[in-house]
Order: sequence, then structure tokens, then C-alpha cells
Amino acid sequence: MIRAVASMRGVVLARTTVLARAATLVRAGVRGYATPNTKTEETKSLIESKRQASLAGGGTKRISVQHSKGKLTARERIDLLLDPHTFREYDAFVEHSCTDFGMSSNKITGDGVVTGVGKVNGRTVFVFSQDFTVFGGSLSQTFAQKVCKIMDRAIQAGAPVIGLNDSGGARIQEGVDSLAGYANIFQRNVLASGVVPQISLVMGPCAGGAVYSPALTDFVFMVRNTSHLFVTGPDVVKAVTNESVTQEELGGASVHTRKSGVAHGAFDNDVEALARTRELLSYLPQSNREPVDTRYTADPIDRADVALDTIVPADSHRAYDIKDVVRRIVDDGRMFEIMEDFARNIVVGFARLGGQSVGIVGNQPLVSSGVLDIDASVKAARFVRFCDAFNIPLVTFVDVPGFLPGTQQEHNGIIREGAKLLYAYAEATVPKIAITT
Repeated sequence: MIRAVASMRGVVLARTTVLARAATLVRAGVRGYATPNTKTEETKSLIESKRQASLAGGGTKRISVQHSKGKLTARERIDLLLDPHTFREYDAFVEHSCTDFGMSSNKITGDGVVTGVGKVNGRTVFVFSQDFTVFGGSLSQTFAQKVCKIMDRAIQAGAPVIGLNDSGGARIQEGVDSLAGYANIFQRNVLASGVVPQISLVMGPCAGGAVYSPALTDFVFMVRNTSHLFVTGPDVVKAVTNESVTQEELGGASVHTRKSGVAHGAFDNDVEALARTRELLSYLPQSNREPVDTRYTADPIDRADVALDTIVPADSHRAYDIKDVVRRIVDDGRMFEIMEDFARNIVVGFARLGGQSVGIVGNQPLVSSGVLDIDASVKAARFVRFCDAFNIPLVTFVDVPGFLPGTQQEHNGIIREGAKLLYAYAEATVPKIAITT
């Protein structure tokens, strides 16, 4: 009996002690010590501050400078490219890990690139947008990891990758780590080639190692007057070759759409470039495992056009525009032309027949009688191989006198480059229709 009473007193004493400690903790919380609810609020506040820092990019002043140049910010570009309220951002709070050259105290949330997934016309796409307001859009190790992550996800999900490029190149403070980042991105470009469509928009400077990722993608588009694409800038060219040249003369949109053939098209501003990219995506499949969506058209499949009886002149010495012929045949008279200003003696692009996306290739009699030269062969071969990789049927309009003769063409390798076009057609397993006009 005595032991039982003693035991009961011990239990009461223990409970009293627990209650006293609880009261102490509550009082401590009132005096400013963290309670579970306080910690939750602090965490929410920290997350929100990080989110606002990420959204701010390089800050109001740098954003104003970006706008003054006629350029949109990285996030504004994504908002215009994707369907409203579909963007889901990845790794918004990450920061670089560099500690050299005072970089440990110079960190910006997001680290110069916005990455994520969204939808274009209801179809999933993965996107990265370089932010020139953050360290000039320069690539760090962390930056590269963010880009590689969404490229890996795109390959796994079977969805297109769109890169919005606006970068000064490698982040020199990180040295070889930055260069290794480029190597990892290039590897993903190669792994994704022929698996998912890859589209690059150059919307600002793109210099040094940064140029090779767009060059490895399927389509490269530029913005006139604000985008520049070159391996070495004017200062390096001046130092090495003593040649004075401006950025626009060295690597502007006109140079790469007309002379080098590096870019597949150019647009007047960011808004037009993004709108046209949305249009291009409508002609492409999600991946090499899926067909292109068939679009409804009010254009009758059995529509006749009497103009086709006379549009091609009976006199073979008279030129005509093959684009007029194509537009009278395809749905709604619409074609999305690729590389319109380069190798104009051959026309390539996308159109629809019966709502089905097709690739168009046609000799252009208006330019050099539609003769095939080196540039035309390379242009058409690349397009044919893309269509074959993504199961897009080919329609070819043939009116060609042959390959261009001359020492310049022979010495520059017309035999080698011409063979690429022959190989591309012979290799293609998609349906192929040839129309001799």
C-alpha cells in the first residue's frame, strides 16, 4: 500500500514537471524563441524572398538597359513563347558555387538562366532562357547544370527543346569549370539530335563557346540588329588579322542568313521571333516516336486550280517562281520557309496537304535557273535529313538543269557536297513524292 502511494506521487510529480517545462517553452516563445509555427513562417518568408530575388534577375537598372536596347528579359520571352500560366520553373533558387575573385559575395538567385517546362498550343515543350541582366548571361557550372537538366528531361519525356540565347559566353571567373559546362551541353545536343526537335533563338550576343550549342540544334533563328553570333569578337579579329569590323558585319543576322547559312531565319524583334517559333512548332512532332498532329483545314482535298495549267511557261527559257506553284498546291496557300535568304536557288520549308505536315523541296528557276551548287546542296540535304528523322513526308518540285559548273565549285568540293544531297534522299525512308514541273 505504501509503495503504491509512493508510485502515484512519482507520477504526479513527473506530470507536474512536464507541464512546467511546457509553460517555460511557451513563455520563451513569447519572448522571441522559435516555436514550430514561428519556424514555418520564417521558412515561408525566406522562400518568398528567394522567389522575388529570382524574379528580379539582375535588378531594375539592368532590366531598363535591356529594354532600351529593344530586347525583352528572359522571363518576358518565356511568357510570350508559352501558353499563359503553363510555365513550371526548375531550380529557380540555385546560385553559383564559385569562390574565386570575390564571387562568393556576388551571387544572384537563378544564376543567369531561367529553365523549365510549359506548353505551346497545348503541347509540352522544355525551354531555357539566358538572362543577360545576370552576369551578362555568362555560363557557369551551375548554369550548365540547369540547362542539362531540362535537356535530359526533354529527351526522357519526348518533347522539343527551345533555347533562348542571350549570353556573352563563358564566365571567366570559373575557368575550366565553365568550359566543361559547355561540353556537357554539347553532349546533350548530340544525344537529342534526331530524337526531339531542337530550336535555338539568338536574341542577343552569342559569342565564343556559346555559339556551338545553337549550331548543333535543328533550327537557328536570329533577331535583326540585336543579335550577334561569332566565335571571336571584333577586338580579337583586329588583334589577330588587323581587320576592322563591326559586330553586325562580323556576325549579324544578315551575315548568317545570307552568307554563312548558319541561321535559318531572321526576324525584326523578339515578339515576332517568338510568335514564328510557335508557328514552326505546329509543323513538327513532339519526338521521333510520335506523328505530327493533323490540323483541320477548310481547303478541299480535291480542289482544282486552273492557274497551274499555265503558271509554268511552255518556253523552258522563261523563269517562274516555284513558290507560286507550291502555294497553289498546299493547304490554304501557306508555307513556312526555312533559310529563305540563303542559297535562294533552292526552296525548302514546311506546309500541309490534307492537314498533314510535309516537307517541301523545290528548285527555284528565278535564281540561277534553279541550278544546284554547293550551298543549295548542303541546305537541301540538311532539311531532307531532318524530315526523315522526324517522319515528315517529302514533296519535291523538280526543275533543275544540273550541278553548277566552274572551277570555283569544283575546287570548293561540289562533288563532296552534292553527294550529301544524293545520300540524304537515298537514305530517307519517309514517303517521297517528286513532281517534275
